Amino acid sequence: MTPRVVLEIDRLTKRFGNQAALDAVSFAVHEREVVALLGDNGAGKSTLVKCIAGIYRPDDGVIRLDGERFHSESPAGVRGHGVGIVYQDLALFDNLSVAENLFAGSEPCWPRRFPRGLGVVRKRAMLEGARQTLHQLEVRIPNLKTPVGLLSGGQRQAIAVSKGIAVAKQLVILDEPTAALGLRERGNVLRLVRQLPEAGVAVILISHNLEEVISVSDFSVVLRQGKKVGEVKATAENHEAMVSMIVGGTPLRQAAGT
Repeated sequence: MTPRVVLEIDRLTKRFGNQAALDAVSFAVHEREVVALLGDNGAGKSTLVKCIAGIYRPDDGVIRLDGERFHSESPAGVRGHGVGIVYQDLALFDNLSVAENLFAGSEPCWPRRFPRGLGVVRKRAMLEGARQTLHQLEVRIPNLKTPVGLLSGGQRQAIAVSKGIAVAKQLVILDEPTAALGLRERGNVLRLVRQLPEAGVAVILISHNLEEVISVSDFSVVLRQGKKVGEVKATAENHEAMVSMIVGGTPLRQAAGT
């Protein structure tokens, strides 16, 4: 049986003035699959993520989620479709606590109805949910009421990763999720990336670390200067091929089993 396509990017194009940040990029992500999105700085990886997130509107092409044409006007709408995104710049609120950041936009509220959709946040439930979420990553933060702005870079990165994974029901996109983490936290993130497909969640992993990519990914898609230049199975045997495509070698396309 052919695996279900969770996300399809079909000839996606995004221009800024005369510059094409994405130029007719196409690839698919199947259920229970980890796809690495590779490329040097300026390749178009973050632009692609922001198009999926609704931050940028594509100039051409189609995004399909679970077979349906998809476009969200906001990151909150993306979360509502079961897609979690961890941005390279973390996208955290420094003045809010750890728990408030983890549930920003999806706070548990008492079942009351107020004018304009307002409600009363269930703070104990939010703290307990935050505690359980961080426990998955073995992130140790003694006080979940601490403002995120007072935490270390590694702790902030771990919180952003935890937040993205917590809302993911069918897809999570991780943009350099281990960049600022220590050895233990990095290992925990990679462990979770391996486990997510078992729970039915597909993964797009953006990383410059090819060793990490090979350790957790099924397949890799390479962008260069806004174009897809190749795709190849993410194995140690294909390490040289991935590097060649990233730095400007001969474009390559191989089947998933190659």
